[in-house]
Amino acid sequence: MCQENKIASYCIFADQKWLWLYPSQLTSKLSPRRETVANESWVRDKSKAKPAIVVEPLVHIKIVGDDQPGQFGPGRTTLWATTNDRFALQSQWREEKDGAVVTVLREESGMVVEHRLECDAGALRSETRFVNGSRRAVRLELLTSFALSGITPFAGDDASGRLQVHRFRAVWSAEGKLVSESIEGLHLERVYAGGIKLSERFGQVGSMPVRGWFPTALVEDVEAGVVWGARLGCPTSWQMEVARRYDDVVLAGGYADREFGHWTKTVEPGKSFTSTPAWVTCVAGSIDDACNRLLSVDVAAVDSQPAIEHDLPIGYNDWGTSWGAPREDKLLQTADYLVSLGVRYLVIDAGWYMPNTDSAHWATTMGDWKANASRFPRGLAATAAAIRAKGLVPGLWMEPEHVARDSRAFHELDHLLHRDGQPLTLEVRRAWDLDDPWVKEYIDVHVIGLLKDAGFEYLKLDYSETLGIGVDHEDGLGEGLRRHGEGTHALFTRIHDALPELVTELVSAGGARMEASLLQLSSMASSTDAHETLEIPIISAALHRLVLPRQSLIWAVLNREDTIKRLGYTLGSAFLGRMCLSGDVVGLREEQLAFVKKAIDLYKQAVPAIRAGVSRYFTKHLGPSWRHPSGWQGVTRATNSQVLAVVHCFKDSPESVCLELPDSGSWRLTNTLTDISVSIRGSTLEVSDISDFDAQVILLERV
Repeated sequence: MCQENKIASYCIFADQKWLWLYPSQLTSKLSPRRETVANESWVRDKSKAKPAIVVEPLVHIKIVGDDQPGQFGPGRTTLWATTNDRFALQSQWREEKDGAVVTVLREESGMVVEHRLECDAGALRSETRFVNGSRRAVRLELLTSFALSGITPFAGDDASGRLQVHRFRAVWSAEGKLVSESIEGLHLERVYAGGIKLSERFGQVGSMPVRGWFPTALVEDVEAGVVWGARLGCPTSWQMEVARRYDDVVLAGGYADREFGHWTKTVEPGKSFTSTPAWVTCVAGSIDDACNRLLSVDVAAVDSQPAIEHDLPIGYNDWGTSWGAPREDKLLQTADYLVSLGVRYLVIDAGWYMPNTDSAHWATTMGDWKANASRFPRGLAATAAAIRAKGLVPGLWMEPEHVARDSRAFHELDHLLHRDGQPLTLEVRRAWDLDDPWVKEYIDVHVIGLLKDAGFEYLKLDYSETLGIGVDHEDGLGEGLRRHGEGTHALFTRIHDALPELVTELVSAGGARMEASLLQLSSMASSTDAHETLEIPIISAALHRLVLPRQSLIWAVLNREDTIKRLGYTLGSAFLGRMCLSGDVVGLREEQLAFVKKAIDLYKQAVPAIRAGVSRYFTKHLGPSWRHPSGWQGVTRATNSQVLAVVHCFKDSPESVCLELPDSGSWRLTNTLTDISVSIRGSTLEVSDISDFDAQVILLERV
């Protein structure tokens, strides 16, 4: 079957056992597949040669009590469990309304697996539902959201030397590092006889879904120029697997299973369970093309955010100024400068709620959500009103899902999450049980009610610790954690329903929650906690593959000691996403303020490209270290009529760099940020006379 929309064109071959996906324009390039390994030198009796290719499952499922898969799978993977063999095709159809392909598999006792595949912007949404039509309770320990197989149909054998796996690592303040490894490097070459279950299983366990890895992975056939990609939407433990038994590679994933995420789920007779959503794509192109397709599914949700967000207003956050000790007088003094610069949001960060003691710390006192009387003597409502009177949108930081040890809320033990019967304590934090009606009322009053009564129009929603392997539940820790993730979704929805015009910033110790399901419920996301470090532009550029730039908030902390060159480096980074100023704006000298104003004016001109452009990277000479960067990087983000180019140079930078411009049309230079030389030579943009830690931002328009 061919599936097409404005962005994507695929050929899909899906039946009860497999899902093949390839670009329809490359149908003629498909290779005849060998059926056995009879052509290999080690095979003596060609008539008894082992299979080379088999039909792989469309859905992988494992039920507790069924036999383990064998062939060295247990402990490494639960794919190919014997449960799969019990299900056979019952029906398959294409729905008229949305074109979704629905495949129903049935087991003789009445259990049903329903797989749904439908177009969603530039990708395909994949989801699996298990229905227990039997007469007994069934306990699941694996149910995949997607399982792409037939990788690669462009090779007639086991595709030696042509498959690359691309993943994205994440740690605090260093999110989005691309890791590319060959199938051979991952030691996933087909075992000579076939059948042995090989898997590189990865993901994360806990309630910070972008911790260790982003839930996005790609497999590239470098000879065919084709990339398969997948992205999960899951706020808690998840897993993906690059796996194989025979010639073809499988890419599968969903909720973390019993082995990886301590997860089982009891489904009573007549009840059902649906996997977390996933999006899959396949492109004739690059990994950038595949990532653009996967990110396109967020656009509709982001478009539905408050109308004020359409022009990507610039924000100011006081964190890099007060460092956890905000004060009304300082904020209002800063506000006067922000108005003249053209900033729109002014956000009060952590520490506004601390008790009136010198020993209190912002991280240990959150949870009661009462303003510090010495810092906000007139109350938060008066502060918000004063900010609004100056023409700015007032914002507030909160971490509503956690409470800290020096708050009264920390001791509401009956309403907190538990593990092994004890309150789950995360060093200085504990977490609310979001399913508890008492907790819902508490948050409605102390969080939503506070925001509404005080007149805040922007909420920075932080989440600064992970729950780890899970919380108490009759089905086990993993299911308790998964249910808690549903509570997080419900909380976000409840906030939006109560305050529909509220702008929300998704935060989790920086970027540890930047996954699809929460991004689609947020206006933007704080991309990292890297505030004044040299790697900010590297992180910001890397995230173009993982977060829409219009949602990726980037810090630009300004200091009086900064040279104009350093200000250009700092502010240039913010053109790679959403500009968020911080630092001592009040203390800047006149020439520094003029440069910041120039950057803001240029940023506003570049909004169309940031909002709706397509990104391309030029980072071949970037050194391996992010903390001690060397070389240079460049990013272009282009629409049909505008190109934004951002170049950063690091240690041992060349004297000039070149970036290829999109299309064959003519472009003219309209503006730049710094004085570094820029020229256009045909379809090449050249930046010259540069030195270490220079930056340039360039705006082009089509002639």
